[in-house]
Amino acid sequence: AALAEMGKKVLIVGCDPKADSTRLILNGLAQKTVLDTLREEGEDIDLDSILKEGYGGIKCVESGGPEPGVGCAGRGIITSINMLEQLGAYEDDLDYVFYDVLGDVVCGGFAMPIREGKAEEIYIVA
Repeated sequence: AALAEMGKKVLIVGCDPKADSTRLILNGLAQKTVLDTLREEGEDIDLDSILKEGYGGIKCVESGGPEPGVGCAGRGIITSINMLEQLGAYEDDLDYVFYDVLGDVVCGGFAMPIREGKAEEIYIVA
């Protein structure tokens, strides 16, 4: 929020299966996940159906995923990032993109943005 107040353009991509990373930025509202939207509407979706604007103009997306302990949440992240790319979410003059991921890296999907050169810098906050 502080970065947005400083005039920076920020995108938050929630990568936790609970899909609650952006709730505070969206004034307590839950957001439909990319995976739920794809399941319900198919792949013919537009950016507005998965990206919401919250406090200070912060853009918010929740990737979604399987229930904790079931399946690989990394697949949801990969699907979401690819969909965001296809729909042009990264084409804005974004100053910062934050991926809120689970602390335990249980499968390779969490490392996907790093492997594919989608990040200039990576910070791990514990």
